[in-house]
Amino acid sequence: MARRYWRPRKAVRELCTQDERLARLVADAGYPSVELRPSTFTSIARAITYQQLAGAAASAIWGRVAALFPEEEIDPAAFLRKRDTTYRKAGLSGAKTKSIRDLARHIEDGVFDPEHFHDMADDEIIVALTQVWGIGPWSAQMHLMFSLGRPDVWPVLDLGVRQGWAKFADSDVPSDKELQVLGEPYRPYRSVLAWYMWCIHDVEAWT
Repeated sequence: MARRYWRPRKAVRELCTQDERLARLVADAGYPSVELRPSTFTSIARAITYQQLAGAAASAIWGRVAALFPEEEIDPAAFLRKRDTTYRKAGLSGAKTKSIRDLARHIEDGVFDPEHFHDMADDEIIVALTQVWGIGPWSAQMHLMFSLGRPDVWPVLDLGVRQGWAKFADSDVPSDKELQVLGEPYRPYRSVLAWYMWCIHDVEAWT
């Protein structure tokens, strides 16, 4: 499968012309270059595994789960055939196993196909994914950004984004409702803004 990247240089330049603060942050942080994951059962299952875990621990668990299957892209039906105890031995929690099983059932039953998400609107994808037990709006938004490369995703529930805005604007950490309003002037490129709100934490000039 060919690698795909999110490199929104035109969007960044447009936003910089309307926001001097963002232009300064871009000068310090550079431009985004993010390898996009494929929109597949495997990618979403991996994202579920990574939820609320440190990167190294999540990577180790997912590595053991993925090693249970011969192909790089896991077949949902094959995932359903294995016992919960198999996943528990790999380190996958009961809740995450339940969530990935529910995802697999939705795909096997034809409720949706992640490979068809490229042809669907953002809101339709969020509705589809949040039918799955254990997948909320934040996880669906991460799929929109990091698998589909959608340009106007604004994850106001993400604490890193909210804390990033506080550094960016030299303000208190906004609530999700406040952040929703603050992001409005950055349409239709709020994914770019979110990326910079994450990376601001690692930019020395803004810490």
